[in-house]
Amino acid sequence: MSETRVRAGGRMQMPRSRGAASGFLLILLGIWGALIPFVGPLFDFAFSPDREWVWTTARGWLEVLPGAVTVVGGLLLLSSRNRFTAMLGGWLTVVAGAWFVVGRALAGPLGLGDVGAPVAATETKRVVLELAYFYGLGALIIFLGAMALGRLSVRSVRDVRYAERSGVPPNEPVASEEVTEIQPAETTHERAMHATREPRRRSWGGMFRRRDRLAHR
Repeated sequence: MSETRVRAGGRMQMPRSRGAASGFLLILLGIWGALIPFVGPLFDFAFSPDREWVWTTARGWLEVLPGAVTVVGGLLLLSSRNRFTAMLGGWLTVVAGAWFVVGRALAGPLGLGDVGAPVAATETKRVVLELAYFYGLGALIIFLGAMALGRLSVRSVRDVRYAERSGVPPNEPVASEEVTEIQPAETTHERAMHATREPRRRSWGGMFRRRDRLAHR
């Protein structure tokens, strides 16, 4: 496997813990958003109609649907080791949170029904119901989803090390053209042995000079 393929595959790998905390919190918020319209009347914390476990079209579109999408996105963030899949989960939660915020304003033009009015005797409780059911819940989901996307968009040193450990399959064959045989370096002792084995060559000029010296003597 070439180094380019390893790096390309490693960019999408990340530790599962990268989006675990945000994913877990988003799952809890999604469950809250999807179930609170059905169980809220049990605690005198509801929108009209003030009856538990009553299904309406508005509750399905404006509360159950975005809550379920938030849960799915949180599960992807919590369990995925692939950066693309985790970012998909983050964007799902951001869209679901935005729908919690703007869904009531678009319900009339789109014909999705009406979730009713807050069942509250005081203005404070009415504001708390609005925030807990829609606006505050949606803003919190958007915040956590955006924070998770920010963390996923950055490759840390820990991500690079994780990709290096798990990016190359151990049983994958290596291309033959990429294998280069490394010859062992010749040691100093071996070079000395080769030098002693080779006969010393004398030049013709050296031989004639030696004979001339003998003649003069």
